[in-house]
Amino acid sequence: MTLPNPSPGGPGVPGTARSNPSGARRPRADAQRNRARILAAAEAVFAEKGPSASTDEVAARADLAIGTVFKHFPTKQALQQVLMKDLLSDLTREVEALTADGDPATSLFGFMTRTVEQAAQKKTVVGLLADTSVVVQVADSLRLLRDGLEGLLARSQQAGAVREDARADEVLALLTGFCQGALHARWDRDLQHRTLALVFDGLRPPGDRRSARPAAGSPGRAP
Repeated sequence: MTLPNPSPGGPGVPGTARSNPSGARRPRADAQRNRARILAAAEAVFAEKGPSASTDEVAARADLAIGTVFKHFPTKQALQQVLMKDLLSDLTREVEALTADGDPATSLFGFMTRTVEQAAQKKTVVGLLADTSVVVQVADSLRLLRDGLEGLLARSQQAGAVREDARADEVLALLTGFCQGALHARWDRDLQHRTLALVFDGLRPPGDRRSARPAAGSPGRAP
């Protein structure tokens, strides 16, 4: 399936006002509101039902006609592409903020824990990452997230919180695998934290390994 050309000012997805070149006609206020409603509805619907949910369900949740949805996003894949880019941008901004101001001893582990918790509750990111056609279209956004993780990881390594030979692509692979497990195997909060504690132990330098595991039923949040 051929996706719309996303270049600014071209025949791409309408309503992408953020990238309009100077002098380009900006969408009307009502069109911008409708686009925001569609994206909010899509995030909610796909979080509840996964990426196989229909565009009709998105339109119903947004309380808009299906034609209005297609006016902004000609295909479901185009809608998922924009939604995925927005979600990955949110994760990248969080990583960048933690790199700038977070505690280097705990920021990486805290980010991984929160991401897995959210994946267990929402099907959106995990389901869309499993769709190769969507991943290809958001490769640049994934690269930015990986670059952000490299910075956060380097800061944690400099602080002695993470082993020096750990790589960002390995951390991203671990994170993706854990998100898949938390969602599809329906891990409860306790299992999420106990399993993450084992992984965090492996990411720490050998002299900082923690043999004690969180007790069953405890929050189990590793720093």
